[in-house]
Amino acid sequence: MADRTDNLTSGNLLGIPETRLPDDFVDVEVSEELVDGDPREIASRHLDSPLAWATLAQDALTDGDDVAAYAYARTGYHRGLDALRKSGWRGQGPIPASHAPNRGFLRSLAMLGETSRRLGDEAEADRVTGFLREADPSLLG
Repeated sequence: MADRTDNLTSGNLLGIPETRLPDDFVDVEVSEELVDGDPREIASRHLDSPLAWATLAQDALTDGDDVAAYAYARTGYHRGLDALRKSGWRGQGPIPASHAPNRGFLRSLAMLGETSRRLGDEAEADRVTGFLREADPSLLG
């Protein structure tokens, strides 16, 4: 009963188990490398890292390049989807931000929503907001 109660209080009414990327997922290493490293160089060595792509997206937004930011965010989003599917995700259910390896994907997803909104694609931005809400409602405040 505890699992069912936890699912109800977290908003997971269907009782779908959480998806957690492996503890040794590439973003764990990338997170450490980004402390002092060049995000472009890190992304070129870790093409499968959603966190590296999300960082490039944030940097592009800071530089005022919304189109590049969108492309980086979408790349990180798709790399993250690939990793989630390998971890058993079936297109729905929680992806908790409390699990550190999930954060790069969630950051890419959030960046995809932000860049979509900036470029005027409200339908995509709204879809991303719904996806974030399902993945981890705490991300939306």
